[in-house]
Amino acid sequence: MNRYVAELVGTFVLVFASCGSAVLAGDKIGFLGVSLAFGLSLLAMIYAIGPVSGCHINPAVTIGIVISRKMDAKYAVGYIVGQILGAIIASALLLLIAKGTPGGYDPSVAGFAANGYGEHSPGQYNLLSAFLVEIVLTFFLVFTVLGATDIKAPVGFAGIAIGLVLTLIHLVGIPVTNTSVNPARSLGPAIFVGGWALSQLWLFIVAPLIGAALAAAVYMATHKPAEVISVKEAEQALESEQAERRS
Repeated sequence: MNRYVAELVGTFVLVFASCGSAVLAGDKIGFLGVSLAFGLSLLAMIYAIGPVSGCHINPAVTIGIVISRKMDAKYAVGYIVGQILGAIIASALLLLIAKGTPGGYDPSVAGFAANGYGEHSPGQYNLLSAFLVEIVLTFFLVFTVLGATDIKAPVGFAGIAIGLVLTLIHLVGIPVTNTSVNPARSLGPAIFVGGWALSQLWLFIVAPLIGAALAAAVYMATHKPAEVISVKEAEQALESEQAERRS
């Protein structure tokens, strides 16, 4: 159960901090600031909960890790449930805070950092553009997660690589869809926006899952490790390092 709770907490932090930066401070920090908020919150959580759960905090990442056999499939449902609950709780609390302004806050009008395409895309990008960018950018994320936690990857640096690639992804994707690459992150705000956000939510579930599956396939074709270790193991301190801390 501790790994599921860790995923809930990690997803809560990611959604609250990142979507919160867009909702509460987006007009001041711009796309760059919001992109950094996503990358930094993920980087922090990798070191905070990575040794417990592997810090997926994203159903697409979980699916990619399962496909690449870096985690037992029996845990996947618990991970995804924890991620969804964390995103919903974070979105509910963020909305409560946003409504504290003198003029109030209407998520259906303001957008509430929800993902969208067409008239709900920041740059008015159409469905095809949104679908393609979500597939490609999710591929970037999941492939980086798998590669950075490979048994041959440098020890201790996975969080930096993954946090930086999520920042890069948002710099590219925010103008197109507000960037999802994470079905849980999309679901949380969409529930409170309702209407158009829920009707377009399918894209931000389907496209990231396709991108994750492609990333897993390419990883298995390119790396072919002699020994597969889980993401959780890759984000833990080495036994020698743990022993040193105890002494």
